[in-house]
Amino acid sequence: MSQKLTEFVLRPGQGKIGRPVRVRANYFEVTELPVDNIIHYDVTITPDVPPALNRKIFEKFEEDNFIVGLGGCRTVYDGRKNIFAPRILPFGETATFDVTLPNDDEITGITRNVRSFKIKIKKAGEIVMTELHNFLRANGPMTSGVLTAIMAIDVLIRHLPSMQYVTVGRSFFTSNGSMALFGGAEVWQGYYQSARPTPGKMMINIDLSATAFYEGGPLIQMVIKLLGKRNHDDLRRGLNEKECIKIEKAIKNLKIRVIHRGVQNTRRRFKIAKLTSTPANMTKFETEHGPMDVASYFQRTYNSPLQFPKLPCVAVKRDVYLPIEVCEVIEGQRHIRKLNEKQTADMIKFTCQAPTLRANKIKQGVEILNYRENKYLAPFFLKISNEMANIPARILPAPTIQYHRTSREQKCVPRDGVWNLRDKKLATCATLGAWSLVAFGAEREFPIQSIQAFIRELVISCQEVGLHIPNRSPPIMHANPQGDVDSVLKQAWLRAGNAVQAQPQLIVCILPTTGESLYAEIKRVCDTEIGVASQCVQLRHMMQAKKQYCVNLCLKMNVKLGGMNCYLAQDTVPFVSERPTIIMGADVTHSSPGDASRPSIASLCATMDAKISRYAASIRVQTGRSDIIADLANMVKELLRNFYQACGRKPERILFYRDGVSEGQFTHVLENEIKAVRAACRSLDASYRPTITFVVVQKRHHTRFFPVDRNSSDRTGNCLPGTVIEQTIIHPFEFDFYLQSHAGLQGASRPTHYHVLHDENRFKPDDLQILTYHLCYVYARCTRAVSLVPPVLYSHLLCRRARYHARLDSWTEGSSTEANGVPSSFGNVKPDLAKVMYFM
Repeated sequence: MSQKLTEFVLRPGQGKIGRPVRVRANYFEVTELPVDNIIHYDVTITPDVPPALNRKIFEKFEEDNFIVGLGGCRTVYDGRKNIFAPRILPFGETATFDVTLPNDDEITGITRNVRSFKIKIKKAGEIVMTELHNFLRANGPMTSGVLTAIMAIDVLIRHLPSMQYVTVGRSFFTSNGSMALFGGAEVWQGYYQSARPTPGKMMINIDLSATAFYEGGPLIQMVIKLLGKRNHDDLRRGLNEKECIKIEKAIKNLKIRVIHRGVQNTRRRFKIAKLTSTPANMTKFETEHGPMDVASYFQRTYNSPLQFPKLPCVAVKRDVYLPIEVCEVIEGQRHIRKLNEKQTADMIKFTCQAPTLRANKIKQGVEILNYRENKYLAPFFLKISNEMANIPARILPAPTIQYHRTSREQKCVPRDGVWNLRDKKLATCATLGAWSLVAFGAEREFPIQSIQAFIRELVISCQEVGLHIPNRSPPIMHANPQGDVDSVLKQAWLRAGNAVQAQPQLIVCILPTTGESLYAEIKRVCDTEIGVASQCVQLRHMMQAKKQYCVNLCLKMNVKLGGMNCYLAQDTVPFVSERPTIIMGADVTHSSPGDASRPSIASLCATMDAKISRYAASIRVQTGRSDIIADLANMVKELLRNFYQACGRKPERILFYRDGVSEGQFTHVLENEIKAVRAACRSLDASYRPTITFVVVQKRHHTRFFPVDRNSSDRTGNCLPGTVIEQTIIHPFEFDFYLQSHAGLQGASRPTHYHVLHDENRFKPDDLQILTYHLCYVYARCTRAVSLVPPVLYSHLLCRRARYHARLDSWTEGSSTEANGVPSSFGNVKPDLAKVMYFM
């Protein structure tokens, strides 16, 4: 039975531990699902055009052929290759239709004079809806037919919004309630919708989304904003070369319309190719009267002198130049360039909404979608509830956290996912003797008195939590942040050792700004060349030297030096304490799309003892954008050896949390990576076969939970830490659950989705859920429960850190690479450093 239903793990029942509560989820039930087969057609539109125009062509085709060609049948279209119909269309297996767009239509992406298209429609098959019904009832497996049926429902619910609104992926956007961002951009509110299979029924997941668009309106207004000018008058003298380069980079490929030829001509669109190198009064082109500059042409042709003749023109095609002042940016164009810091901060403010507000806006989105009056849903007999799902949940108990036995408070049970270090000493305290401090800046910016005051506060804070610092006066250096960082750090390392005649342990670096380049170089040199822990501090924090900040530094420093901050009481994690167990977390990160210069980074983190608070790490650089960890077998082998060296025993059980995997990759990851883990075990000993549980961790989803009453909510209005959901909105029969393990800070918290792909340890739901939740309390950087298991969070930190290990600035644009795409001087972390949590 299990082999037929799924290659993954069947749900082994429901959990019972925890306080039962009700929560609302942003899921809306499909109350009536098509029973009859849906007819699937393949469509080809020639000439080839972008999806946005495809939809216009399809809309005109439907309008012209609704009665005869389509037999009065409403069909839905995905904008590319697929049409779905509730019944077989009159033309039979295949037909070709001619479509002509009207002359006043707004055409984008093709030559303006191409207005005639051919649509070829060919029957591709029938979607057997009983397959989907069987899957939802756990009577049949996930087949290609089930996937196609779910895709058809997705197209059904997206068809009308895609015709009416700007769409990006699964979201549609409206400019209502938009907010201006710095520099000629604005953020639009969007609504995401997706059809999701759940036990016994389909649900529609609806959530808020937001993305940046270019502000519509006069192009000259955008130029003012991009350059940070006060008003139009600041542009009358023209632009300098640097400003021209900045503007051209920002507006290239932007679609515009012209406003100087009357309302009837404003529908004609152009795409900006570049800026002219000369102003309008010096940019010449050939006319029937001979060469003429653009400013004179406009004066002569339109009897209207240009207000800004000293500004360059935009070139939209060869020898077609338009003055900036006659151009308007067409609204609804997505801002695809990277947002700057100010824009990102404004975007976060816009998207960060309290849970109640988010829930209300989602309801508004349902009203905008108006499923009940959607003329395309009725022919398919698809009906969707307007009410958010109200589902059962449980709040799991918090664990007991233990500190050093000499603490006044040795144990604590956190309340609402948060606690503090008052009356507590770190579980295993390191001794910091050989250290030094480097201030990257001149002495007038980094006064020696301020540095010494900071050191005093740091030492006091460390001693209060138990970190022993016998050397309270470390050597202090000042260095040029633009200088030779490599030699500065090596000199600091020597001074640290010479001061106390011991092996250097730590270099504290004070940085003038939050800029990435200096920080990256410090980490590269310390991690891969010197092999010493480093701790960076921003100048503003050093000057203030606040107690809480210094305590947070102590937490990081202690684990970097091999200490342990806290651990879970043995009885709260029986799975780990009963038999030698290793918990691993893995992740793969890729460069941003289009940036082929950066490699992909794979990371693996693993616990080193039964207290599951000490970790060792392994990282690899790999080419391509594959989500499979290429050298996983050797990485696992490294960490198994480290575990054996630390404990003197081989792990009998492996719990592997894997991040960065989408549903479509589950099979591929399962086949490749479990095989790699087994191969690592066999390579150490042919008879070594620990039991393996493999769990995928997902944060990139649109599921949100909202408490029904105050007793199940925290002070931010979010669900309480430990809220677990394993009914109604989960997979029809596989072993998965949602866990909101952290206390909300701001906005609506995002739960983490855990999906078990392989389980030789035969976890009961309660056991895996509680172990996963309790792990979230021993993240070394803070005294609060975190949103996902620490091994995965640590693997995120590792991936980020590994980007800095290339000498040739692989973390910035334009870096030098070898033919295989890996930076040509990628350093390896020194072996002794890899055994401690240097990446914190």
